[in-house]
Amino acid sequence: MPRVTDRIRNGVDTEHLFATRNVIKAEPSLAHFSFRATNRWIHGSHSRTTIRDFYAAGEEDASRSETFVIDAGEPAILLGSDTGASPAEHLLHALAACLTTSVVYLAAARGIRLTEVESRVHGDLDVRGLFGVSDEYRTGFERIHAEFKVKGDAEPHELRALVQRAKQRAPVYDMVANGVPVEIATVAAP
Repeated sequence: MPRVTDRIRNGVDTEHLFATRNVIKAEPSLAHFSFRATNRWIHGSHSRTTIRDFYAAGEEDASRSETFVIDAGEPAILLGSDTGASPAEHLLHALAACLTTSVVYLAAARGIRLTEVESRVHGDLDVRGLFGVSDEYRTGFERIHAEFKVKGDAEPHELRALVQRAKQRAPVYDMVANGVPVEIATVAAP
């Protein structure tokens, strides 16, 4: 099948993609980003996170006109009332979305027109660690499984290679697969 050669591929402006890459390569100091989220407890397992401004390309970025609001909760079987996806499910969403974005960007950069990208991600969790029943079990996922279906104007082995390459480029995959230091500070309220 012929490759897509137009500037916009899979909804990605490839001219902008390559220009951004070139600017970061020339000015490494612009590569530092700092994303933020603020979470507030509402009741029981229900909490709400707001996301808006972030630091990028050497300055605060306030270009978003809307604040993203994400509710989290737990299912009834884990003492919640289904006020939102559980934090563990949000992690699976973040992983799937990040890998998908990476597949789409990589395909656009390689001139591949995609017609479908779908993933199913699930994590295995033994709640004995969570509930303090036994220290032999993690409190988090024991493993995460992801399966991708990718269709486009490339050979099957090229589409599979996109997913493999996405694992090397997706920030959330890196954070989950390799861990990231987390510092927690407690500020006592008056």
